[in-house]
Amino acid sequence: MIELLICGNRKVFDGALTQLISMTNRTGEAVHCLVMTMDLSRLREDFVAITDEQIAFLDRVIKEKNRDNRVEKLDVTDLYEREFGHCVNEGAYCTPYTLLRLLADLVPGMPDKLLYLDIDIMIAGDIRQLWDIDVTDYEYAAVKEKYGCWLIRPDYFNAGMLLLNMARIRETGLLRKSRELIRNKKMLFADQSAIFRSTTRKLLLPRIYNEQSRFDRKGTVVCHFCKRLMFLPYPHTENYKQWQVEEIHRELNCHAFDEDLAEYLARKAEYDTNMGGDREDD
Repeated sequence: MIELLICGNRKVFDGALTQLISMTNRTGEAVHCLVMTMDLSRLREDFVAITDEQIAFLDRVIKEKNRDNRVEKLDVTDLYEREFGHCVNEGAYCTPYTLLRLLADLVPGMPDKLLYLDIDIMIAGDIRQLWDIDVTDYEYAAVKEKYGCWLIRPDYFNAGMLLLNMARIRETGLLRKSRELIRNKKMLFADQSAIFRSTTRKLLLPRIYNEQSRFDRKGTVVCHFCKRLMFLPYPHTENYKQWQVEEIHRELNCHAFDEDLAEYLARKAEYDTNMGGDREDD
């Protein structure tokens, strides 16, 4: 069974739905998806946990593909407040939900191997190809960050995909050290930089396991719809996500996931109609 971890609030529903559809459409292996979430409405009124209704819908969708698939909600509000509440990185470049993965070693029953994925990721091949990589001698496996490996350090990685060896991480204290940095040192790329600075040993993988720009490369398994730097017609950034179907067709000319996204649109319409989908989730 593939043990998957994603993190976020109720607004990650579309990302979770698209990602899980693309993943379960391409593997016969059972997927156990842990959704780590929290209520942080003290910081922003829309920072509320993913709902039980959303979790139940995601669970039903992927169970239709494999009855052993399941989605489970982990509300770590209290844990977050204890470890990171009011810390110097709560206002980092992304939301505080990016910090939740750093709590994984504190959650009872977390498996010894765990695949973490950002919510803006789609799966283009059988995820078992990534899952089966041996990380026994490493804390995690990752792929170089497209810009950071040039601007920061050659081995700087993108934390949107992390194949985590939780057994080794508990021994080395990787996440414990990362949390200490988050609490005490302001960093631009908070969670990512904290992991990078705390690492003892990592395995760098080919970019097919976290493709951050071109999604038509042969053999690509993981496609990451992250922010991109563009130089024409003038220097600017683009940040289109997979659930913005019209935009990824028009702006990115990406049609690699048309069947998955057609299913997503149908499922989302079903959710909105039958389960009273909250328009704030869009």
